[in-house]
Amino acid sequence: MKVDYFNDQLEDKAVLIKPHEGERYEIGGNSFTFKVTSEISKDQLGVYEIVLAPMSIGAKLHYHRFMDETFIVTKGVLTFETGTDAFQAEAGSVAYAPRFSPHGFRNDTSEEVRLMLIFNPSSKREGFFSGLHETLNEVPIDPEKYLKLYNKYDSFPVDTSNMIPTRE
Repeated sequence: MKVDYFNDQLEDKAVLIKPHEGERYEIGGNSFTFKVTSEISKDQLGVYEIVLAPMSIGAKLHYHRFMDETFIVTKGVLTFETGTDAFQAEAGSVAYAPRFSPHGFRNDTSEEVRLMLIFNPSSKREGFFSGLHETLNEVPIDPEKYLKLYNKYDSFPVDTSNMIPTRE
């Protein structure tokens, strides 16, 4: 078979993930749902819907070495923290944390916050969320196991003595 260097070979691989579709995990009043997974995107992109209950923490200050993270707030007001400041991101806001940029996020309000979280590349981020679900549902939470999970999936807490996402 001769290789065609002049024409594109089209493939019908587009997908639609509807509002209530995707693998979903709950931790307390918070949840995360897999929308575009590493498998779908060939590890190029991960899109996850995050729901934060009132007064809950998504993640304390951390950074990534090999991926960028983008937050798109769709409901409520998200507190987006950087290494030097904290911002109130209302619905419609986009926050971008490129590699090596310390960032964290939380809900400091009495209302639910919803956001789309995008990782590029995705680096099989679903494994992180599945492990997070397991780890944070253990009593007590094992900080060493938590840190091992974080590091395996390219997340590095800025303060390892205060990395578990609780308000205590």
